[in-house]
Amino acid sequence: MLTDYLQKAIGDLETLIELTSLDIGDIKHARHDPMFERIKRKEDTLAAFEKRKALIDREIASLIETNPGKELSELLDGKTEAMLKELRESLEKLQSINRYYARFVITVGEFYNSMFEEMLPTESDGYSGRSTKVASLIELRV
Repeated sequence: MLTDYLQKAIGDLETLIELTSLDIGDIKHARHDPMFERIKRKEDTLAAFEKRKALIDREIASLIETNPGKELSELLDGKTEAMLKELRESLEKLQSINRYYARFVITVGEFYNSMFEEMLPTESDGYSGRSTKVASLIELRV
């Protein structure tokens, strides 16, 4: 059962890596619609991974509980250990690609925020946030 959960969890991570790679390609070419269309699939895949991860944790905890005094490495066969290693590597790869993707998201967000600020200047309104300068909406620049 544990190997089945591991195999499916690794598949979920590979799917998330693939979808994030597609998002990186699309954000580089300003194709936002396909990115937004993938959000639901990414959320569903992430939820499935989290459930499988909980099942993996439960199976490992059960193994340890039924075999007190033994190390986990003694309880797992070579295939399962290899799959746990692959799971960890996939998680690290996903983390790395998400960091790379986040750089683009932040840059694009800052770009749009600066354009918005240029078109509709705002001023700080104390603790309540920002408010649009009313006079600047009718200001003409010649």
